[in-house]
Amino acid sequence: MRGLFITMEGGEGVGKSTNLTFLENFLRDNGVDVVCTREPGGTRIGEEIRKLLLQIRQEKVSAMTELLLIFAARAQHVSEFIEPALAMGQVVLCDRFTDATYAYQCGGRGVAWDTVEQLEELVQDKLRPDVTLLLDAPTSVGMSRARGRGELDRFEQEDLDFFERVRGSYLEQAKNDSGRYRLINASVSLDNVQQQLLEVGGELLSRWRERSSES
Repeated sequence: MRGLFITMEGGEGVGKSTNLTFLENFLRDNGVDVVCTREPGGTRIGEEIRKLLLQIRQEKVSAMTELLLIFAARAQHVSEFIEPALAMGQVVLCDRFTDATYAYQCGGRGVAWDTVEQLEELVQDKLRPDVTLLLDAPTSVGMSRARGRGELDRFEQEDLDFFERVRGSYLEQAKNDSGRYRLINASVSLDNVQQQLLEVGGELLSRWRERSSES
C-alpha cells in the first residue's frame, strides 16, 4: 500500500505548526501510521539549507538563488524522507511543500510560474500531495501574530504587500485545484480552527482506511 501525502500551507502567523501537531495526534490516536516533516528542511541537509534561507543577512539574496536552494532542499527531502515513507504505507504530513514555492517565489518574488513548474517536474517527477490544507487568514492578522512570537526571520521581515501577494497566490491555487485543497478559516479561535481540522481529519482517516483495505 502506498501512503498518503498531506501538506499544510499558509502564510505567516496562521498556526501551521500547532495545527499540524493537532492533526498528527488525531490521526495517530485513530491508528494511522503517520510521520511529520517540514519544508524547507526534513533532512540534515535540508535543515542546513533552511538556516541559510531564513538567516537575516546584509547582502541581497537573488530570487533565483532562493528558488534553487529551496529545490535543492526539496530534492533531498523527497528522496531521503518523503518517498520512502510513502512506499512504506505511511501518511506523511508536511508543513509546506511546492505550493509554498508558487506562493512565495512566484506570487511574492515574481519568479515565472513555468520556471517553478520545470523544477517541480525535475525534482518531484510525479509526486504531488493527495490533499492540501490551506490555513487562511487576512494578512494583517497573520503578521500581527507572527510579530507577537518575537524576532522575525528574513522572510517575515518582508512588507505587507509581499504577503498580500503570497496570500493571493495561495487562494488562486486553491480555486484552481479545489479537488485537492481544503480551505481552513484560520482567523477564528484555535478551537474553531481545530474543529474544521477534525472534519478534514475524518475524511483523511476514511481515505487511509479505504487504501488499507484495498492492499
